[in-house]
Amino acid sequence: MLETGSSSIEVQGYCDPKFDKVRDVLAESIASGADVGASVAVTLDGEMVIDLWGGYQDTGGQKSWQKDTIINVYSTTKTMSFVCALLLADRGELDFDANVAKYWPEFAQNGKSEVKVWHLMNHAAGLSGMDQPTTSDDMYDWEKMTAALAAQAPWWKPGTATAYHALTQGYLIGELVRRITGKSLGEYFRTEVAEPLDADFFIGVPESEFSRICDLIPPSGDTSSMTGAEEGSIADRTFKNPLGNALDSRTAAWRKAEIPAANGHGNARSVAKIHSILACKGEAQGIKLLSQKTAESVMIERIGGMDMALGMPVRYGLGFGINPHERILSPNENVCFWGGWGGSQALIDQDARMSFSYVMNRMHDGLMGDMRSYNLSQAVYSCL
Repeated sequence: MLETGSSSIEVQGYCDPKFDKVRDVLAESIASGADVGASVAVTLDGEMVIDLWGGYQDTGGQKSWQKDTIINVYSTTKTMSFVCALLLADRGELDFDANVAKYWPEFAQNGKSEVKVWHLMNHAAGLSGMDQPTTSDDMYDWEKMTAALAAQAPWWKPGTATAYHALTQGYLIGELVRRITGKSLGEYFRTEVAEPLDADFFIGVPESEFSRICDLIPPSGDTSSMTGAEEGSIADRTFKNPLGNALDSRTAAWRKAEIPAANGHGNARSVAKIHSILACKGEAQGIKLLSQKTAESVMIERIGGMDMALGMPVRYGLGFGINPHERILSPNENVCFWGGWGGSQALIDQDARMSFSYVMNRMHDGLMGDMRSYNLSQAVYSCL
């Protein structure tokens, strides 16, 4: 418990004494107001060494964050779609170097016959946004979204550059999963990943779990994902259509839909548990999901450079971002990551055999994480 003047912040859960510093960093973040409620989890060699939560589900401090609280983690959801694609590749059902049209013939329209599967994984397909005007309700209509993307011409030559496919990526990868397996991505993820690993994460939440969902708290006065980019630029077009609105996350329609780039619901424990499979190169918790070769493939750079939507330099492996050459995120080389709008973060370190996750309800500006997750992850490294 951290004393802060007249109040105290209690962080609950398990923490190996070696990592007590992480508990302190989380408590300080909540006490300072940077966080309202949050959870952080770390696995090492597949074992949960940190599983902490604290704070409140509301700004009034009326409802405490619970062990089983789940929340929309926005683009940290993308990492779950990557795991599904890796699983299919490992089983010989999906080839990342094949043309998308091999599995989804209609996708070949408008000059996309040579677009590769890895282009979808790595934000290089030229489909970072949509030409067809899209509403929130349209995003809940799988057939409408995938048909529009199949018909659209790419905005740049696929495979030559990247622009973050903020909302479109989930439909693109998800339709490949559906064409190959006959199951929606949410269903495939549930039966092949979440249930075998006993991970409390959903892409499409059943109404029976709604009572456990914590509402996100958007940045004051701004609930949209628009970035203020130059009018007509790739970034501007990407984030305006489809347009993310943080308040949509509070609706039943959003929660029940499958939007595999953005509407996954879970907590830090479930994210870290799933990623422990990758951290341990295919096998953890007594369960082997992937071969070592497939697990290691996420760390091999496929494309890099300045991302036209994010406006920052990136290195992409298969889906995941790779630790910059400067090793900003970790002192280790074989590290990948992704973050969600507002601040959630996932980090996978194969050299340390560690997975790290942070999820929260107070959204900060930005799409790729912020100092809250960075301070927590660096506290973990300082204890290793």
